[in-house]
Amino acid sequence: MLTISRVAAYAGVTVRAIRHYHEIGLLPEPVRDRSGYRTYDAAAIVRLIRIHTLADAGVPLARVQELLDAGPDEFAAGVREIDKNLRAEIRRLRGTRQRLAGLAAGDRLALPRCVLDYLDRLRALGVDERQIEAERDGWILVAAQVPDQIDAVIAQKHEDLDNPDVVELYLLLNDALDWPPDDPRVVEIADIVERLMIRAVQSGEAGPDAITDSFATLLDAAMLESSPGAARLLAILEDRGWKGWTRIEKFPANRLDPAMTGDDA
Repeated sequence: MLTISRVAAYAGVTVRAIRHYHEIGLLPEPVRDRSGYRTYDAAAIVRLIRIHTLADAGVPLARVQELLDAGPDEFAAGVREIDKNLRAEIRRLRGTRQRLAGLAAGDRLALPRCVLDYLDRLRALGVDERQIEAERDGWILVAAQVPDQIDAVIAQKHEDLDNPDVVELYLLLNDALDWPPDDPRVVEIADIVERLMIRAVQSGEAGPDAITDSFATLLDAAMLESSPGAARLLAILEDRGWKGWTRIEKFPANRLDPAMTGDDA
């Protein structure tokens, strides 16, 4: 007869583990000798080794009892089921690791490659990093809302960057982040934006089809929070007959100024 510490050493487990197996009913608790010590026989060691082997192979303790009492066919089926569950858990953990890697990569977690390339192009043009961050946050929202259209939208944005007005606007906005709302240069920005709005209306650029009114309002609100002068800029544009920022619209009661469009009256 062996004591609990000797049995633990033979089976390669801890005394604490043996006591836990007793508590959950996996290993019957032996009778105690006259001194009050538990004494184990060879059968107990064999069962303990089998328990430890199954647990060490990844079998949940809740299933160990079932497998210990199963016949050969039931045992094989049980092992296959456990293996299937373990493979599913491995896939889940791999997915978790990929998401963690994305977190370490910062923007790459929430933005597709095409947007990251566009932001890099803005950096190369000299756009301030604060402006990049504001732009990035907007694209995170758009990419989540219209993932199937983001490639086409970004392709259009790259075409827009070929327009000197767009580049000039971005570079002006670098400084505008710190301008007070009454800075006279806000009017200069409004002039450029209006020219771009006229171009967008004439070319039929209305933005992604899936942008809802409520989502457009959300994006406009984010723009208003980006700079102290943003509200004044939109007010100037509204005085000129324009509304919206994400979804550009001309008030129906106004006609495009022929001087701005180049059309004959």
